[in-house]
Amino acid sequence: MSTITLNNEQQAMLNGEQGLARQMGMRLLLDMAAAAGATELIPVHTAHLSGVSPLTGGLGLRQFLARLAADPGPGVAVPTTLNSAGCDEAQFAEMRITAPDFLEHNHEIVALYTRLGVQPTQSCTPYEWEGVVTEGTAAWAESNAICFGNSYCGLTTNRESGLSALACALTGYTPKYGLLAEGARRPNLEVTVTAVLHDPTDFSILGDWIGKQRQSHWKLPLGPIPLIKGLPADLNHEQRKALTAAAANYGCPLLYIEGLSDAPEGEFQDHLVFDEAALAQRYADLRPSSPVSLITIGCPQASVGELRATAELLRGRPLPPDGPPVWVFTSAHNKAIAEKTGLAEAIRASGALLLENTCPEVVPYDQSWVHHVLTNSMKAEHYIKSGLNGIPTSVMKLADCVRVARGEWQVEENGERGVRSAERGVRSAEQDAHRLTPTPPHPHTGAFAANGRGLPSQPSFTVRGEAFVTDAPITLLGFVNRETGVIEEEGHPANGQSLAGKIAIFPKGSGSTVAPYVLLELFYRGQAPLAIVNTDIDQQSAPACSLEGIPYAYSFDGDVIGRINNGDMVELKREGDRVELRVLGRVTAVLTFN
Repeated sequence: MSTITLNNEQQAMLNGEQGLARQMGMRLLLDMAAAAGATELIPVHTAHLSGVSPLTGGLGLRQFLARLAADPGPGVAVPTTLNSAGCDEAQFAEMRITAPDFLEHNHEIVALYTRLGVQPTQSCTPYEWEGVVTEGTAAWAESNAICFGNSYCGLTTNRESGLSALACALTGYTPKYGLLAEGARRPNLEVTVTAVLHDPTDFSILGDWIGKQRQSHWKLPLGPIPLIKGLPADLNHEQRKALTAAAANYGCPLLYIEGLSDAPEGEFQDHLVFDEAALAQRYADLRPSSPVSLITIGCPQASVGELRATAELLRGRPLPPDGPPVWVFTSAHNKAIAEKTGLAEAIRASGALLLENTCPEVVPYDQSWVHHVLTNSMKAEHYIKSGLNGIPTSVMKLADCVRVARGEWQVEENGERGVRSAERGVRSAEQDAHRLTPTPPHPHTGAFAANGRGLPSQPSFTVRGEAFVTDAPITLLGFVNRETGVIEEEGHPANGQSLAGKIAIFPKGSGSTVAPYVLLELFYRGQAPLAIVNTDIDQQSAPACSLEGIPYAYSFDGDVIGRINNGDMVELKREGDRVELRVLGRVTAVLTFN
């Protein structure tokens, strides 16, 4: 493990002299630094926090923030902005949200962040706000903003989780590892585009398509970093934004466009070709095949350019009352500009709902009437179909979305095709890859033990209990029941099984940067795993384990997934820096701390 020498300010934070919030933040940073082998902490200039909506953050987020805000000390140490919230509080009734206490919980979350000194921008597009630092070292935790900032703005940030970004914001530092390390920002995929792309949705489909090609043998420790050839060098803001937002669906933190950005020498895992046939096929797959209930525009939140395009399509002709409602999502910053320029009035005059402070992917839709969503964004499609809402979602260009709203485009109903498309949308690239290496059907026998690493902040411990083992990544947000710990993901090898009260052994977490708050909620409800074992350090699991003392270990010298059976009785024991995992006979699960 690495050793970091702290300066006086950092040591004071770790000692709790600047409040509980900074103490917890510094402890988490040191854990992450040691796990990644980082040897120094470096200053950050800006932070952006994810985990705002009650839909994504839940009880875990609210209780954790309340704990920090009770002893905030000086609060955040650098300018820090806040991601999209779960609703537009001023238009809550118009959004027809029926989730119990949602408005109150939303207000509570924003207020707690504000108490910590966070600027309550409630926007997933910090790069569009005046005064926000968009160059230098940062700690951003919204996937589309990470990819946009790294790709176009001169920003350097890792793909932080909501918890790790908060730790960086509170302390003003981040470990120097990942994309911050010298020579790390190399492209690992070469993509040639022969299709002609014009509409922003074309670029959105390209970004998502790149992520969907992932193969199990690729080695992408920092996620896909494509070098894209064949695109015009004069892409406008909306095209760039759509591309990076969709590429981030599958963990892309950075991309290079030949002719637009200078790329270092690549270490390419594959060469991909995106042609006219691939583009046409994706549009065909994503076309609505059942009646549309709701149309959402603005994911990420609509830029002024997107608002202008929407207003021009809607201007002067009211939407039919019997058609699907149109909801346009934007930031408070861009909405203020739209109000001054007449764009907001044009959108509202058509009958569309113009919303601020929220985003399509974090809204709890009332599924008594929202059965099928149409959008112009692959980012929205990716998340609305996930376990957060589980609503079938289709994608068309903005102009075609408006045609559907006006009743000028007839849906060719094909329920069978629609079901297949919906299922395809819920699968992630990592889960597709899992199907190539299924869990062995026959149990392993005989003695087994392996040694791994732990988090520096955790004391010696001994944990004995039943093993939960899967060789597939676990998507905590949306696919693990945050009240019971049961995996609820059709097609996952552990579907229907519970993590609660077991020693959970799995490769890593996947999906949203907000996922650690699901683990926190399980902990607060008494339904967390006894301990977590990952094959490599995991940004989803480790931060929550660090903050709440859930025993954690990773990087073992033996095949802990291949040699331990689901249901075995195992012991995880830490003494000093050494963590041993071994198979036991039948014992009663106990937890002791030495």
